[in-house]
Amino acid sequence: MDLVGACRAFVNVSERGSFTVGAAAARMAQSVASRRIAALERHLGDRLLERSSRPAALTPFGRDVLPLAAQLVRVADRLEQEAEAARHAPLRLAVPATCGTGALAHFIAEAHGHGLRLDPRTAPPAERAELLRTRQVRAALLALPPTEATWTVPLGLAVAADPGGRPIYLDTLRPGRTDRGQRPRRVWLQAEDDVPHIRDGLTRLRDAVGLRPAQLAVAHSLAAATAEVLSHGDALLCSPAEAGELRLHWRPIGELAAGFGRGYALVVADEADADAARVREACGRGIARCLGAATERQDQAAEVAS
Repeated sequence: MDLVGACRAFVNVSERGSFTVGAAAARMAQSVASRRIAALERHLGDRLLERSSRPAALTPFGRDVLPLAAQLVRVADRLEQEAEAARHAPLRLAVPATCGTGALAHFIAEAHGHGLRLDPRTAPPAERAELLRTRQVRAALLALPPTEATWTVPLGLAVAADPGGRPIYLDTLRPGRTDRGQRPRRVWLQAEDDVPHIRDGLTRLRDAVGLRPAQLAVAHSLAAATAEVLSHGDALLCSPAEAGELRLHWRPIGELAAGFGRGYALVVADEADADAARVREACGRGIARCLGAATERQDQAAEVAS
């Protein structure tokens, strides 16, 4: 027996006092409503409505059953509404705040072409990992050492004055005798780079070349750090793409070997989530552009897969 359909017929007929009007409200024929209510009475073991009276009146048993029948219908309706919303809900994805608005928009549009609707949420590295762990998002671009990553983003220093074609060495920021009384120049890290595989290496380098502890600092915002670069001659740790957007001059760090940078991998909360896994497979180039990463590794993988 269709218990929900029978309860729907019973609730609508009892509320309107008419089989004809109640059946129309339940979007079924009167004969169907009558059969369903009769089946419900047989299932529950007693009569629900007095059919001899007009309008249709509830029996004492029907009055007792009606509130629960109405509750069952409401819950069933809510289930259908929630299921419909879930089928059309965008896929929540945690991404770095360093993803530019334009690149992120193109990434979302590329996903549309693969039948995927994305709802990106920007967050710093630790928060992205927590959002994924608690399943508040279905996938996340997690920060990893470049040797473990799918996408890598080179990092260097961006400064206001063009240093020429040579790398920028951190030891050139060491305060000299003529700098007494002045604030020493700083290297600003963004929140995205406040992770052990980036921060710890720079801290060791800072100490090795004789910089003061305060000369390596995490910025509260990209705008504030950029202002310090422009007004005090500081340096910003960033990618070439970010430096270009900020109209700063980018160079690699002279004391660090090639390969120093950010690393990312797209991790899904549930590997059985086909749509989340498909983002990783279908949108690799869009993710690379969004991160400001090189695409060679992804291009090679695509060639092997084809």
